[in-house]
Amino acid sequence: MSGTARITQVATVGIHVTDQQKAITFYVDELGFEVRRDVPFGDGRWVEVAPPGAATTVALVPEGVPAGIRLTTGDADAAHEGLLAHGVDADAEVLRMGPGVPPMFAVRDPDGNSLIVVEGL
Repeated sequence: MSGTARITQVATVGIHVTDQQKAITFYVDELGFEVRRDVPFGDGRWVEVAPPGAATTVALVPEGVPAGIRLTTGDADAAHEGLLAHGVDADAEVLRMGPGVPPMFAVRDPDGNSLIVVEGL
């Protein structure tokens, strides 16, 4: 992807939980993680936890919200364009959900696993 924005890190691994508060209690009280992000998201919340000092977080995702691996890039548009130019199976457009939500798009690996590329988390 020479000349285009690159993916810079694995930022978040999202897992589905049935009860976010119960999951937060488990990860914080039992595993010693810290809450890194807890913000309104749609009709619910977006919650991320991680071990102290860790770069990658675990998103405690409610049902109905896509879970999976989120990768970061400095420029979603440039990364999207570069990946499409290389023949990567990627969404047709970069998703823009509005204020407070960074631009993002999905790519699929050869086995159909979906990865979300997010700008600058």
